Amino acid sequence: MLETIRTLLENSDGRYSPSGPTIGEIEALAAGIRERLSGRDVPAAEPVCLCIAERSHLLAALLATLAGAPPVILPHALHPQVLAEVRDVRPFRLILADTAVEPPPGTTVIGLRECNPAGRLPEFVRAPDEAFLSLFTGGSTGKPRIWSKTPANLFGEALNLSRTFAVGANDLILPTVPPQHIYGLLFSVLLPFVAAARVLGRTCTFPQEILTALEEERATVLVGVPIHYRALRTCGIGRHSLRFAFSSAAPLDAEDAAFFREQTGLAITEVYGSTETGGMAIRTSGGEHGSWEPFRCIDWKIRAGHLCVRSPFVSPDLPCDAEGFFLTADRVAEDAGGRRFTLAGRADHVVKIAGKRVDLEEVGEKIRRIPGVRDAYVAALPLKRARQVEIGALVVSDAPARSLRAAVRSLDESSGRPRRLRIVDALPVLPNGKIDRQEVDRLLALPRQVRPGTPPGAEG
Repeated sequence: MLETIRTLLENSDGRYSPSGPTIGEIEALAAGIRERLSGRDVPAAEPVCLCIAERSHLLAALLATLAGAPPVILPHALHPQVLAEVRDVRPFRLILADTAVEPPPGTTVIGLRECNPAGRLPEFVRAPDEAFLSLFTGGSTGKPRIWSKTPANLFGEALNLSRTFAVGANDLILPTVPPQHIYGLLFSVLLPFVAAARVLGRTCTFPQEILTALEEERATVLVGVPIHYRALRTCGIGRHSLRFAFSSAAPLDAEDAAFFREQTGLAITEVYGSTETGGMAIRTSGGEHGSWEPFRCIDWKIRAGHLCVRSPFVSPDLPCDAEGFFLTADRVAEDAGGRRFTLAGRADHVVKIAGKRVDLEEVGEKIRRIPGVRDAYVAALPLKRARQVEIGALVVSDAPARSLRAAVRSLDESSGRPRRLRIVDALPVLPNGKIDRQEVDRLLALPRQVRPGTPPGAEG
């Protein structure tokens, strides 16, 4: 794999983005980063925190680490609170930044401008199976974690994507997700490099931005998340030059997928996985099968109803059995004669309420079927002074609060009915498209509020 990366660097005149640096310029910057970081009085194993917004700079930092620079941490956001949380879990003293940042006390910021380009990188010294990057994740589960990744994990997964979808030199990738998250890192930083493709330097998040990029840049690969495909339903989108449209980070709504296919003639390819496991399977939204097809390089089986995977993309932090399989929290069932699987929810989405097991995903699906409800998110909330939980729900709906609450009260199994219900205009999401659990908890903790014109007691 390292030989493959070295060969890719030989394409020094190739453009990484339409108006951005060449591969040769990225390699020179990587050499400069290595020299600047290696010259600091910091132990070789102590990580450097990356507060980097530009994709080419992030690629250069990763290449520098392969060539002997210290390992790096990539936080999911550059806010001071996030950086402080990262430092509490994985101490660091240096921050490499290409943007303004408020560093935690006791840390030093090294601006990328201080890293003078230094020609060719020396030989790669980082072993393919040695952890070199730590990804800090937070929000969707309410329990931030740091996951280690190896060069084989990340560059290997990017190479697999390139081969699976035949992404190449004629492709231009349009990203709607930032590079700080695993999905954005793989599809908009590493994939264009290993595929000798190009990527737009900016992140397009608003519908008009996406449409303009499709029309003016003639992008061939769209890297989106469900919230962006929903937003595209508000404007006229055509196929333009697209060959592929990808979605990950959360389940894709069937109506949003159908609208996109009707307008563009192109089915969305969903990618299933996580930061810690890497990508595991894909499916074509609206295709003949609603089940997931594992990547060819992934071995899988079902144990006690749960998915087990053996994969070169699994983080070394995860416990694997003697055969190399990791037991996920995802409940699955075989499909298509054992060639595919269907998801049946996650074990960590099952809670006990009044002694009964309640699947939060099932409750959310029931609420979404209520007329007038556009979306819903259900969470388990701890009760004060007790080792118990109750269910709360955020509901996106224009229906009157009184009728909505009556519909929720009519759901089967009283133990699975939300005790806290808040009507919102949209579900709170992070930049990577996942639910912002901290904001969910905050909204559900608010006292009951009455909308203007709503009868007293109708809002909850």
